[in-house]
Amino acid sequence: MKYLQIDSQLFINNRKKFSSKLKENTLAIFNSNDIMPTNADGTMPFRQNNDLFWLSGVDQEESVLVVFPNNKEKEIIFLKETSELIAIWEGSKLTKEEALNTSGISTVYWLSEMESIIEKLINKCDGIYVNKNIHSRSASEVETRDDRFRKMISEKYNKEILEVAPIMHELRSIKSETEIALIQNACNITEKGVRRILPFIKPGVMEYEIEAELMHEFLRNRSAGFAYQPIIGSGRSSCVLHYIENNKECKDGDILLMDFGAEYANYASDLTRTIPVNGKFSDRQKSVYNSVLHVMKEATKMLTPGTIFKQYNKEIGNIMESELIKLGILDKHDVLKQDPEKPLFKKYFMHGTSHYLGLDVHDVGNFDWPMKEGMVFTCEPGIYILEEELGIRLENDVLVTSNGPDDLMKNIPIEAEEIEDLMNS
Repeated sequence: MKYLQIDSQLFINNRKKFSSKLKENTLAIFNSNDIMPTNADGTMPFRQNNDLFWLSGVDQEESVLVVFPNNKEKEIIFLKETSELIAIWEGSKLTKEEALNTSGISTVYWLSEMESIIEKLINKCDGIYVNKNIHSRSASEVETRDDRFRKMISEKYNKEILEVAPIMHELRSIKSETEIALIQNACNITEKGVRRILPFIKPGVMEYEIEAELMHEFLRNRSAGFAYQPIIGSGRSSCVLHYIENNKECKDGDILLMDFGAEYANYASDLTRTIPVNGKFSDRQKSVYNSVLHVMKEATKMLTPGTIFKQYNKEIGNIMESELIKLGILDKHDVLKQDPEKPLFKKYFMHGTSHYLGLDVHDVGNFDWPMKEGMVFTCEPGIYILEEELGIRLENDVLVTSNGPDDLMKNIPIEAEEIEDLMNS
């Protein structure tokens, strides 16, 4: 891995929190993600299962974690053993000592030993927690290792199957100091990317050239790359929420919307900046930009303990309405007569303002929960005026604290004048 080794105490503490949530005499089993094929003998880059990583720090394929608080061996990790062939073609896998140093787990077995050991453990327990992707945005039909394991357990053993995902969602939604530092590092790498590209962008540059500059900066700072597919959309494409082709020329007078973030140690950052390609906002562009920035600042103030998402979104809608009326995009009389269930501002601001952030860009957590200290959210309002080919979105990552919101991207330029100064430096 490119990132520096994480202190194993993070994962020891995480397992302690997790174990306290399990029912008496039950065990939990976590599988690593599959290595996904492409074509012929090709494979996609491996990305570890986030729950297994959160509990162990093991960032290697074909790994299995067992947590059994009532057993003599309370925590067990099964690993792929390095053969001479693997060592030559892929490089050595984790040794048992390295696994201990990474995870703090002293009981380490090879995968070849797993079947008999798992059977003994299951025969001792009263129930088995297994994993499943129940994220609200999940739409994948791919069968995972966890899915296959669940099927095997159900067919082979007469044990109660319990869902581990709700526990993991609750625990992972609150970030520890170590996790916050890792997210902050990802944000700091993203800042380096922003400062690299702003002086680089000018009329005639291709969107993919900007993407390449960012990738260069991320990799040279120990990031594995983008936390998600970057959006580099100029002109009309600034109004396309998930534009990822990034293949057009940026033209004089265009606005350029860039939504990207560096990943560090599997933790994500998520930023959006919208800039003038020629380095100078037009009056109209600046007016819309400052309206979005105002909404963002007001929304950020509300990211505090106890805030309820439903109320948060309603208040942001009210602020956005006022800005759209001020810009001449909405008529205040039409707003007074609008259907409350179909507010007119949704035509120009059609997505949510905040989502959880962590190991996943859209991290696990429940939007019915009140906000709590230690949660990290994006704040990303936008205004999209398709007929003007003008889309403005701004986004920072914010930590909820008892002392008020802590903007983890506060050092990244965002004021219109700051953007122009950097672009023309």
